[in-house]
Amino acid sequence: MAHRIYGMAFAKVYPAYVAKAEKKGRTRAEVDEVIHWLTGYSAAGLAEVLADGRDLAAFFARAPALNPAREQVTGVICGVRIEAIEDPLMREIRILDKLVDELAKGRPLEKILRRGAG
Repeated sequence: MAHRIYGMAFAKVYPAYVAKAEKKGRTRAEVDEVIHWLTGYSAAGLAEVLADGRDLAAFFARAPALNPAREQVTGVICGVRIEAIEDPLMREIRILDKLVDELAKGRPLEKILRRGAG
């Protein structure tokens, strides 16, 4: 079943991620770093995504380098356990949601990016 969210432009979702993080004292640069870690998009690549109206499906399909460590992102987001999501695209979307949520909750960036222990 195709989800309506797949056709939503990433440029519509991105400001919500930034606003959520900034409301909790985090920065746009930290959101961008999380996106880079997850997808491999550089600053220029992210700017292109935001300018071209690419939808979420294309955003993930064209990601330069999905980080294999993203499989370590677990837990519940939007009432659903990430590990239980069978649809690959929805899982990627929820992983990004979870990373931004962790950022907004004050988790250290090193832990969000699965660089340290835990």
